[in-house]
Amino acid sequence: MPAFRQVGEKQLPQEVVFMSWSPKRDLIALANRAGEVLLHRLANFQRVWSLPPNENTGKEVTALAWRPDGKILAFGLADTKRIILCDVEKPESLHSFSVELSITYMHWMEVTEESSVLTSFYNAEDESNLLLPKLPALPKNYSTTAKIFSEEKSDEIMKLLGDVRLNALVLGGSSGFIEIYAYGMFKIATVNGVAGSCRGLCLSSDLKSLSVITELQNSPDSEAEIMYFQLDTSLLSSYLPEVTRMARKFTHISTLLQYIKLSLTCMCEAWEEILMQMDSRLTKFVQEKNTTTSVQDEFMQLLLWGKASLELQALLMNQLTVKGLKKLGQSIESSYSSIQKLVISHLQSGSEALLYHLSELKGMALWKQKYESLGLDASGIDEAITAVGSFILKANELLQVIDSSMKNFKAFFRWLYVAMLRMSEDHVLPELNKMTQKDITFVADFLTEHFNEAPELYNRKGKYFNVERVGQYLKDEDDDLVSPPNTEGNQWFNFLKDSTHLKESPLLFPYYPEKSLHFVKRQMEGVIDLCLQKPADVIGKSVHQAVCISLYKVSQSEDSTPQLFKLPFLWNDKTSNLHYVLFTMLENSISKIHILRRHTDTSRSVSNGILAVEFGNFLNNSINESSDSRCYSCLDAHFYDDETVTVVLKESVQQEGKERVLAQLPLSSVYTDEDQDGKSIWDSMERLDERSSEIPTRTVFLESQWRVLENMKAQYVSVNGIRKVSCVLSSNLRHIRVFEMDVEDDGEVEEEEEEETTQIAAGEPDEPNQPADGQDNVCDASAEELPDEAEEHETSLDP
Repeated sequence: MPAFRQVGEKQLPQEVVFMSWSPKRDLIALANRAGEVLLHRLANFQRVWSLPPNENTGKEVTALAWRPDGKILAFGLADTKRIILCDVEKPESLHSFSVELSITYMHWMEVTEESSVLTSFYNAEDESNLLLPKLPALPKNYSTTAKIFSEEKSDEIMKLLGDVRLNALVLGGSSGFIEIYAYGMFKIATVNGVAGSCRGLCLSSDLKSLSVITELQNSPDSEAEIMYFQLDTSLLSSYLPEVTRMARKFTHISTLLQYIKLSLTCMCEAWEEILMQMDSRLTKFVQEKNTTTSVQDEFMQLLLWGKASLELQALLMNQLTVKGLKKLGQSIESSYSSIQKLVISHLQSGSEALLYHLSELKGMALWKQKYESLGLDASGIDEAITAVGSFILKANELLQVIDSSMKNFKAFFRWLYVAMLRMSEDHVLPELNKMTQKDITFVADFLTEHFNEAPELYNRKGKYFNVERVGQYLKDEDDDLVSPPNTEGNQWFNFLKDSTHLKESPLLFPYYPEKSLHFVKRQMEGVIDLCLQKPADVIGKSVHQAVCISLYKVSQSEDSTPQLFKLPFLWNDKTSNLHYVLFTMLENSISKIHILRRHTDTSRSVSNGILAVEFGNFLNNSINESSDSRCYSCLDAHFYDDETVTVVLKESVQQEGKERVLAQLPLSSVYTDEDQDGKSIWDSMERLDERSSEIPTRTVFLESQWRVLENMKAQYVSVNGIRKVSCVLSSNLRHIRVFEMDVEDDGEVEEEEEEETTQIAAGEPDEPNQPADGQDNVCDASAEELPDEAEEHETSLDP
């Protein structure tokens, strides 16, 4: 009976270039050549959702990585040089950031180290939730940007933050570009000293070492050289509790900046273009009228004498109309009150939470014994706190402008409505007809301030008027406000002007009366980014090279088939005492697996070893027993778990219909001597492929853990040892098969296999996956009714 059970097969319309299993659920993420990111469920390879490419994110996916809890998928885009963090529940971007160079590989790891200090921090993390009010969800009635934080049943902020335990997204790109992002959101290290374009990397679970594989090409005509670097990141390991605390604060701050940005986006959407009608109508009126009387005087005459010129009557009755005036008044009231609510409940609460976390970060920076080595700078954090204070001041100024505008417009529209009713000789209700001297003064002041004709505005706005004052605060422009607030006669401003020492006091937040809210927000983001950038530089400079080995050269004459995964693959076991590097290297036209192994014992002494693995004949076929025992070339390989490697093999003999094989290689069958010493291999300046004769080679004859992949030109494999599944992709990048690895195929005949497929599709109970390492079976493939394999419609993730 063949090993492994096939549970799904699909012919895809687009070529798949990356695939990655979720660490917690039976889900696999795919990226295709069209720039689309797809999520498929194990059962019948059923699609859950797809995220099409767009201009805001990008169209050329170059890397995929799952957060260790399986709730967020990260992918890198080459054309826009952006990293997108996507929610697993729905195809929406939760967070994104730009990088300097395009990303070629990414790895997301979780720290497994335990200590009493860390445990107490994990338990105390909820203190900020007790002290700070919960951030209100953004209203659902705005477009897609608002939906990110508007779900009633899930706190998207907490989803972005994830678990308190430290996890890190490591990015590798071209020209030796390597960066580490705590919780996938805030940069804590910029690593230098690595040459070439990254082809693989892995940060150890104790943060002590970072392994990197690069492809180095000295000139366009020369062959590329594959290099292995091991970098010492012991500063991160030595200060693990401090790094965790600092990174958690960084992530809180980054999440809050995202929340404030989205709140401001909602405010911009709440402001309606209809509010500009008054300005455009008055401008048109100025351009068309023949009299020399100003617009302000025309309205003043109507207010004081109740008479309007024929031109003003035409403007009011024919262009504005009574019905249009009522609609404009309702729009202004609705729009302003929505913006006001967003400022009070969202913008202010987000800014106050930001101040809280920055103040705590400043306290940490002042504890120099703990945090100075990590680059935390109290003076830089002070500047960030000041910038947040300025932003809060600007938000309060907007509130005052809204409040004053609402009162002014209400009085103005009430008076104008009555005046227009009189012009049309309609009946005016007695309660509307009453207008006190105070009301008249109020409208007169409004006309004096807002109806001044300003020709200098025409070049900036194409209008002579700026009756509506709120929209200018919401424009993402560097230009000064068209109508800044009037500070003349303000006693506090006059007092500050006369007091030089007080004006320069660090206790007072700078005020930018000429600038918009967007401008001050961008300035705040810049200052915060600058203050939190120093730790990344300091930690990055502490990283130094421990090992550098040249592995082999990549021949330019090799098959030009697009590579799905760039070998080698790297892996660190949970104790971090054993460290493996896995790669394939061509020897005598046969691709062998090479396992480079480093072992560190309690005395910190390092024993190194490297083995080559070749596969002997283990298929019952027509090959003569006396033929060369090296029958198989390795096409792709991945670590399945701590002790097993999953490989895709191809028959190397010249015969018709070379068969492809999916197999499990136990490391116990390879390593017989625990203390192999291969220091000469490591210490030599020669490439490994030049010293292949010195590398011990083991020939492995697999017994039961293999399966012939019939009718499929398999080339690549992706595995998940925790969920016990693998996905095989053909060389044309369009044909996929999914296998459960720890069960044997029950179907001895095709009819039984077809019946099993039908049962799965009908939602009948299937054998449940046994979760490994005490993890819950989060996502059961048979827990819901599944559509037929040929159907492409999407389903929910809810189990």
